[in-house]
Amino acid sequence: MLNSILIGLFGLGGSEMIIVLVIVLLLFGGKKIPELMKGLGKGVKEFKDASKGEGDNTTSSTDKKD
Repeated sequence: MLNSILIGLFGLGGSEMIIVLVIVLLLFGGKKIPELMKGLGKGVKEFKDASKGEGDNTTSSTDKKD
């Protein structure tokens, strides 16, 4: 599914994607890529939570009851 999305968006074939992955591996190194993906995953999760309104810890004055 991801492959078809990449092909549709960027017009990339299999060999072009492999070349891009090799370049990313050379730029960031094998140890740094999992850290980058973990940070990206956290960012996506926070974005989804914020768009749904979850995780909103702020309360307005109308929500407070004495």
